Amino acid sequence: MALGYLTLWATGALGILAASYWAHEETPAPAGTRTVQGVHHFQPVDSEGRLWRGAAPSPAGYRALAGMGITTVVDLRAEDLSATQLAGPGKAGLDVVRMPIRDGQTPKPEQVRRFLDVVAHSSGPVFVHCGAGVGRTGAMAAAYLVQTGEQTSSSAVRRNLAVGPPSIEQIYYGLHLSADKAAQPPIPVVAVSRLVDAPRRMWSWL
Repeated sequence: MALGYLTLWATGALGILAASYWAHEETPAPAGTRTVQGVHHFQPVDSEGRLWRGAAPSPAGYRALAGMGITTVVDLRAEDLSATQLAGPGKAGLDVVRMPIRDGQTPKPEQVRRFLDVVAHSSGPVFVHCGAGVGRTGAMAAAYLVQTGEQTSSSAVRRNLAVGPPSIEQIYYGLHLSADKAAQPPIPVVAVSRLVDAPRRMWSWL
């Protein structure tokens, strides 16, 4: 049984890493991608500069975002956050909207609808992030791009892979997005994904 799990983990993890490496080499960074102090993986999501993505900012990162004219931060982290972490956006003068999604998982349809509404009605550009700015951020960004008609599901997934390796369920989720649907992956896909992703998540808790 242990050997079977090791085989499953190695096949899944190495396959995703290989796909991410290939996408990184073959997919150019979106126009407007830049280095921002205190924000890893910072880049635009859409062509209008309405939505940006990246990793969880440091205090300096929040200040840099505010200095760029970003007005709203959408935090997708479901982790236990300290009072200092939660207060970061407000101290920089940013509005914050929390939409917790567990690490390695995908947004619920109602979260996607709320996210689209936040971006549409924000007084300025929106920045979305999770922890590393890869999996959960990429899933939400893909839903936005597909449902607004800016990209196809395959191109949105390829762009996410270029940022970093997401989970299997996040890849499946992105590939099955459509202009009117953002459903969560079926149970068998979720089960395999979480088995493959378990060592990474356990390591992140240490």
